[in-house]
Amino acid sequence: MNPALRTSAAHVFVASLHDPQPEPDDAHHLFRVLRLRDGEAVTVSDGQGGWRRTHVTGAALQPVGEIEHDDREPRGSVAAAIPKGDRCEWMVQKLTEVGVGEIVLLHCDRSVVRWTGDRAQKQLVRVQRVAREASMQSRRVWLPRIVGPVPFAEVAARAGVALAEPDGDERVAAECVVIGPEGGFSAEELSLGLPRVRLAHTVLRVETAAVVAAVRYLMDP
Repeated sequence: MNPALRTSAAHVFVASLHDPQPEPDDAHHLFRVLRLRDGEAVTVSDGQGGWRRTHVTGAALQPVGEIEHDDREPRGSVAAAIPKGDRCEWMVQKLTEVGVGEIVLLHCDRSVVRWTGDRAQKQLVRVQRVAREASMQSRRVWLPRIVGPVPFAEVAARAGVALAEPDGDERVAAECVVIGPEGGFSAEELSLGLPRVRLAHTVLRVETAAVVAAVRYLMDP
């Protein structure tokens, strides 16, 4: 990570790096909650790898130096059955913090939690907001892609997919690790013959398994 990103007083996403003014909620956080003073450093990003330095001037951000770009778009995808309650938010937050490129929210045969209709869109917006906030906290310049909810079959058809299963192989390479619901994958889902990876020698919650999968199989060396 560039030292300027790591040491800035705050990091926010903006619509334009040429005129990097924060959204109203972010401005409130910067100037009313954090109470940043003139001259303090704030980094801004467009969420697509572009970023730049700014400093606080009054109640605005003044660009400093040139626009920079990180070409290392985060790789790796975790597809997980939607956990109960607020565990989904926790999962998205932590996957964002560790640097996953894509988070897929999944409906499996044995899924207990299913987002449908208007609720699906509202919940998706909510977790996208969680990912955005986590990206600012962790100084990401690439926002993760949040996809879903999608059926298991859609993810199973991808290349490089592996299922997280207790009898899996720890040495399997995967571009997308799929985490099933609390009841596990159905016999029909397992019958597709997809590669299987083992995450631990214990039984993990969905959200815990998702983070373990990200760290063990998807992070850049």
